[in-house]
Amino acid sequence: MTDKLRALEDWAGALLAKLEPGARRQLNQQIGRDLRRSQQQRIAAQLNPDGSAFAPRKSRQLRSKKGRIKRKMFAKLRQAKHLKVQSSADAIAIGFMGRVARIARVHQYGLRDRPERGQADVQYDRRELLGFTDADLDLIRDSLLEHLTR
Repeated sequence: MTDKLRALEDWAGALLAKLEPGARRQLNQQIGRDLRRSQQQRIAAQLNPDGSAFAPRKSRQLRSKKGRIKRKMFAKLRQAKHLKVQSSADAIAIGFMGRVARIARVHQYGLRDRPERGQADVQYDRRELLGFTDADLDLIRDSLLEHLTR
């Protein structure tokens, strides 16, 4: 994956250097929004960047009667107010901001954390919230080509 990203960076670098800073910033904003949308959809589908499913939640007794409550992980975490895009003429950054950044980091790297105050530490499974898929690299390349052909 890093080889494909490096090849895309080398190919696009020469083309982007010829653009004016304002045009580069505009292109980076559009690519950033598209990448954020792609990440949100992948998180909603509960898939890691390599295509494997997220590790399932630990079971909890949420309802004792018949019927079942089924909640998806990270439903609010993937909202645009938490998953921010920062772009300039030189770079694009997509990441979690504020208090939810800690939750995202724990799941991204599979760290230990306390689920609630006063409880024991829990080892969380690794669930990669952010990362490049092959489709994301294609999206970047296609956006760049579309912008240059206009």
